[in-house]
Amino acid sequence: MSEPCIMLLARADGSRVDTAFKQQPLNAADPFSTGRQVAWSGSDGISAGIVEAGASLDIEDFPHTEVIVVHAGHVTLKSRERTLQLAVGASAVIGRGTDVRIEAQPGTRWAFCSMATKAATPGLTPLDPLAHLSPSAAPEQQILIGATPQCRSGNAFEDATTDLRVGVWDSTPYERHGRPHKLNELMYLIEGSVTLQTPEGSSVTVNTGDSVFVALGAPCAWKSTRYVRKVYAVK
Repeated sequence: MSEPCIMLLARADGSRVDTAFKQQPLNAADPFSTGRQVAWSGSDGISAGIVEAGASLDIEDFPHTEVIVVHAGHVTLKSRERTLQLAVGASAVIGRGTDVRIEAQPGTRWAFCSMATKAATPGLTPLDPLAHLSPSAAPEQQILIGATPQCRSGNAFEDATTDLRVGVWDSTPYERHGRPHKLNELMYLIEGSVTLQTPEGSSVTVNTGDSVFVALGAPCAWKSTRYVRKVYAVK
């Protein structure tokens, strides 16, 4: 996991992915230590992978911030302030320090991106796939191949201490040359399809309902031939 790369975490249809996972907890207090499958763990505190769960847990002080995207089963998150019902395709953020009850049906599976932090940001934040978005910057002109796309985004969760931002982004089709990825990024495609390619010629095609993680510095080109809308978690 030392070389930044593109890692497919889960397919919408549940089919096998080639990514290598390692069963390990994120920390001594990780409530999902037995079901945590880690694909990436960086020195900057960012981790990504899969969790397999099927029980109820009461956690008084959630030990990290975790973005989850449900790929199988159903998850209920309950805090003092709100209850979230997450079916397949739904996503949310569990903030560091949240007092939460997690009820996962047997066979539940989610893709995750987590951030280790001592700063508390308690609360549950659902990610609305139909959220209103505002115009955002397009890729730099010098790396584009063809027309400049129209891009929009909207943050639903922000942590000023770690600069973790989670939200929804969309774009018209575009293609760009490869460059080192500027951020760690978990992507879950709400709509569309994109091909991510390395300089060596290997590629990963991410379709609607798939989750992928691209590590900071990973060489990555982008090609989409239709509209794309995604959930993102970037740091």
